[in-house]
Amino acid sequence: MEDIEKFVHGFNRFQQQYFGEPHTLYEDLREAQHPGTLLIGCCDSRVDPMLLTGSDPGDMFVVRDIANLVPPCTPEAPPGVSSAIEFAVCNLEVARIIVLGHARCGGIRALMAPRRVRTETDFVGKWMRIAEPVAARVRRELAHKSEDDQHTACEQASILHSLDNLMTYPWLREKVEAGKLKLHGWYFDLEAGALMAYSARQQCFLPLVCPLDKA
Repeated sequence: MEDIEKFVHGFNRFQQQYFGEPHTLYEDLREAQHPGTLLIGCCDSRVDPMLLTGSDPGDMFVVRDIANLVPPCTPEAPPGVSSAIEFAVCNLEVARIIVLGHARCGGIRALMAPRRVRTETDFVGKWMRIAEPVAARVRRELAHKSEDDQHTACEQASILHSLDNLMTYPWLREKVEAGKLKLHGWYFDLEAGALMAYSARQQCFLPLVCPLDKA
């Protein structure tokens, strides 16, 4: 029950912050939302996009799934994530999409070194097949590297894989090519407390926010 009490107290704080003033943010948000950003993040409890970015309600339309994956646009694509992307791009007309991956991702680690107990449904395994081409390439090209290095490489490469998959949606690709929509790949290094962004020019992840100097 301690967790439940914590959540209730947390809502009390939220209520005071966002509903306690004569004119509140939710008066503007009551009728409609107008987020400028779609963020596709991981379900991991350590990686809350709103908390990480200091966002207020209404700032971001957030989709969270295991390992922040985007399925390609096919008739067999899982409709949950794809429908959220469609709604954000076509209805909300967001200006940017951020795919936010992170270090120590359990989904990627399960993909790279399967040791988990499988259920009869195996929903996790089926979902993670989206990133199997990435994992196979990392195993092949970085076989000489340590397991941790391979996991990091796969975490970051899967972000790029999701960005590529986003471009398979015709209505999304059209907006990107028209300059109406920008795509970004971000990586949260939760060990160092740093935020990285993919640079197409440098073809690598570079710091957006460096680790704190604790010296």
